[in-house]
Amino acid sequence: MSRYNEIDLSKIHFASVQNRFSKVDTSSFAQVSDNLLDSMPDILKGAEFKEFIKRCRLARDSHKTFIIGLGGHIIKCGLAPLLIKLMEEGIAKCFAVNGSVTIHDFELAYFGKTSEDVSKGLADGTFGMAEETINAINRIIIRASEEKLGYGEALGKDILENAPNSEISLLAQAYKYNIPVTVHIALGTDITHQSLYADGKAIGDCSMRDFRIFCEQVKNLNDGGVFINMGSAVIIPEVFLKALTVARNVYGTIQDFTTAVFDMNQQYRELENVVRRPVEKGGKGYYFIGHHEIMIPLLVQELLR
Repeated sequence: MSRYNEIDLSKIHFASVQNRFSKVDTSSFAQVSDNLLDSMPDILKGAEFKEFIKRCRLARDSHKTFIIGLGGHIIKCGLAPLLIKLMEEGIAKCFAVNGSVTIHDFELAYFGKTSEDVSKGLADGTFGMAEETINAINRIIIRASEEKLGYGEALGKDILENAPNSEISLLAQAYKYNIPVTVHIALGTDITHQSLYADGKAIGDCSMRDFRIFCEQVKNLNDGGVFINMGSAVIIPEVFLKALTVARNVYGTIQDFTTAVFDMNQQYRELENVVRRPVEKGGKGYYFIGHHEIMIPLLVQELLR
């Protein structure tokens, strides 16, 4: 016999399951339906996604602004046609992108292909050394600085006027529909910086102009707008936070809007700078994890429904 005392389980007090709070009941189950949202259960991320889409549709129907932040993976996964459709339907009002977006968009528009084998090229020093891409983009940006254009504006104009595949170019179609695409460059992060063609003064001038354009766009989020970050783990979340504080400093209250992140992993800056901090004084943020080539079509289809 054990030397230690045991608890007396006969003294346990039971409760009825009928009186207990339950997180799940049959009313929240998924349904067999042609409507994808109805096919999702009202549980965890299913419920959150439905709530987010409802807020987006309210913003859409109220003609509130939609701003979309992008990383390059969105473009090289072939998703530009869906984002272009959001422009055509008058939903997307502004895009904020990093430098890799412009490179993939430019190559697809001009050459019909992009995304090299980084490991192979890095091993022999040929990674990012496509002369046509580096030369052309830098020449456009040097000229844009002289003409006092934004980075995205200048590239969009050139692609629309000259590239054989301009219809699939986010930059070109945005220029066509007079929708700002602001490009936020971190010097040294893009293949276009790997040569004497690059002019840091011109790059900085055009990208800084885009930052000021973006700050002006961010003010339109107030009272019902939507900001969605797709696949930029660092640059766009940081730029968004700074643009928001500049816009609030100049225009005052900018709150009660919706934010969301669509990415393949949970990232610190996306979580803090997009989902949490911007909506602390009003609004709501969401984080959805999944492959872009699945999640972005799902999102766009629901926005268009």
